[in-house]
Amino acid sequence: MAVQSQARESIESVVRHLVRQRGIDPQTDAAALESLIGQAITEYEGQSVAGRAEPITAVEPLKHKLRDAIGGYGPLQPLLDDPTVEEIWVDEPAKVFVSRAGRSELTTIVLSDAQIRDLVEKMLRSSGRRLDLSHPFVDAALAGGERLHVVIPDITRKHWAVNIRKYVLRARTLAELVGAGMMPPQAATFLEAATRVGLNILVSGATQAGKTTLLRALLGAVPATERIVSAEEVFELNLEHRDVVAMQTRPPNIEGRGEVTLRRLVREALRMRPERIIIGEVRAAEAFDMLVALNAGIPGACTIHANTAREAVMKLCSLPLLAGENVTSQFVVPTVASAIDLVVHVERDHHGKRRVTEIASVTGRVEASRVEVASIFSTRSGGELTRSGGDIPQRDRFVRAGIDVQQLLGSSWA
Repeated sequence: MAVQSQARESIESVVRHLVRQRGIDPQTDAAALESLIGQAITEYEGQSVAGRAEPITAVEPLKHKLRDAIGGYGPLQPLLDDPTVEEIWVDEPAKVFVSRAGRSELTTIVLSDAQIRDLVEKMLRSSGRRLDLSHPFVDAALAGGERLHVVIPDITRKHWAVNIRKYVLRARTLAELVGAGMMPPQAATFLEAATRVGLNILVSGATQAGKTTLLRALLGAVPATERIVSAEEVFELNLEHRDVVAMQTRPPNIEGRGEVTLRRLVREALRMRPERIIIGEVRAAEAFDMLVALNAGIPGACTIHANTAREAVMKLCSLPLLAGENVTSQFVVPTVASAIDLVVHVERDHHGKRRVTEIASVTGRVEASRVEVASIFSTRSGGELTRSGGDIPQRDRFVRAGIDVQQLLGSSWA
């Protein structure tokens, strides 16, 4: 085993030298990397035949390890390639965890501090984002679409904390989510129609509940003739719409300049002829700019962290207040009531199953400074999402689009 390790190190050194010499990017040019690995192994086998090196007993496993080490992310690459792994996180070099089906597992992988730093540097290379003492946090997207978050000491006690969030369920349509058991067909049919006619939708839920997946699937129902402009902290939605412009934030440079915030992106989106404006997630003052856009008649959607649909609306009534002292509840609360039409709440249960648990209507009414919310679909004791008695918002839009609400939801409930 030690001999094979020495052979791998020798061949890897040659391949890395050839990569630098040829000026190729091993992460994006897989064919060139494969060619260099083959060349290095052939040369090594020639030395082995001549008696100057120990023979290689398993060529294909060696090639795979070399591809992971040079073109991938080393010991973490098999986890990234594993479709059952939803998330990877590193607490310290000897504690590498994964999440499968919503449950965490401690892996047998043991890294060194130097390996972790090298891997993070490799992951950040194509993102243009940096990590140092003045910027101890970083949020970036990997080439495969995974989301990377890193925190370094002295914010953490001793070791680098790394989190890689994968998007295992890459549904593009609501029908795919029905197939995955995330919602029943009747709820999906209603949401597809609501998206098509231009209702403003808030997708709520906890971390890893499936908010981004659900939002992406909802946007699959937007007519191809409409232009979508999206604003995100890091590219996650990856929409395949015919007419779409996606924008992401940018951190300040080493001189503290050049930062582009989510608020700035939302304001710029308004100048880009949007027919749909999408915000990946509202967390702070950008909620104010989103409300202004929606109140101007531009249909849109976003995600928000919340435990229930009602809490999501309450939170949306608070976040815009962060935009400045001149923004008051007297403006925000009625604006939320008039701008938001639907809240779709998604949860992940203790088995790791993700489900839509409520679809609620924002009625437009305000009582005692609280925006009224009524359930259109709710989860009964049996765990099934079924039709409730809440009114359908913006019925006139469905009528103009030629959609029969009674047929959509069933005459007894419409």
